[in-house]
Amino acid sequence: TGVPVQLVWSREDDMQNDYYRPAAMADFEAGLDQNGQLISWNAKRSGPNIMPYMIDEALGMLLPEAVPQGIVEWMSKRGYGVFDGWQIDPASVEGLHEDYTVPNKSINHVTVDPGLRCGYWRSVGHSFSGFFVESFMDELALKSGQDPLQFRLKHMDDNPRLKNVLKLAAEKAGWGQPKPGRFLGIAAVKSFESYVAEVAEISIENQTLKVHKVTCAVDCGRVVNPDIVRTQMESGINYGLTAALYGDITIKDGAVQESNFHDYQVLRMSEAPDIDVILVDSEEAPTGVGEPGLPPIAPAVANAIFSATGQRLRSLPLKLS
Repeated sequence: TGVPVQLVWSREDDMQNDYYRPAAMADFEAGLDQNGQLISWNAKRSGPNIMPYMIDEALGMLLPEAVPQGIVEWMSKRGYGVFDGWQIDPASVEGLHEDYTVPNKSINHVTVDPGLRCGYWRSVGHSFSGFFVESFMDELALKSGQDPLQFRLKHMDDNPRLKNVLKLAAEKAGWGQPKPGRFLGIAAVKSFESYVAEVAEISIENQTLKVHKVTCAVDCGRVVNPDIVRTQMESGINYGLTAALYGDITIKDGAVQESNFHDYQVLRMSEAPDIDVILVDSEEAPTGVGEPGLPPIAPAVANAIFSATGQRLRSLPLKLS
């Protein structure tokens, strides 16, 4: 046309053609000694990698115009092979092994890419690895007859800041002192150099889940603006709850089925929990707050569901049967 053209997608276009969080599946094994202490940790994650898609999208914009288009196209596709067999995409395995003290660890990744374009979603790899690890830690605690909070704490000697927020969140939420009809679940994740622990308080009536309250403790170093930190934690929790409870994207005949809010539900104001955010005083350098509030919420709710029903939900979104 010779003039700029503005393109505005409808919500249906956007929802059915945009980037998606990579689908992920994980297999975990662990060994405990006679004292219930972890001595081995083996995690394997399978799924697509984000980085090749980003290289494919961005390379044409980054290379000089003098580079022939054919070469640009050839180079932009090299990332898929590199991250399939030669190099690990950090986002594919981040959070699978860092938070707990275990003397023997093995982390593996298998690239399985169904071909659906994926990209960076809030908290990136921690959004699924946090769910994997913190659900597994709950299972290990109960399998070994230990309280989920105490089991985590005894494996955090090398991670004192995460240990501290876990204690703070549990104390403020009244861990071990449940209210009638209410059930608690706990999770803690370090991401983007910040340490966040959350306790979800839920109830279940007539197979309907209600998240009443989330207690969140965060250590993000020196807090420059307390209000921003609190609102980012609240935002991450509510955003994460949408994905944890409703985040289905389904594919049929190569096309995304969901198109708008009638079939891709988001958390409504009436469903949003009370959120209590505890900020840790620190003289450490400031770290991330935009994303770390999200990873603990899905496992905290899933662990609370187990406490309420004895049903272990190992996939997202969480659906009561």
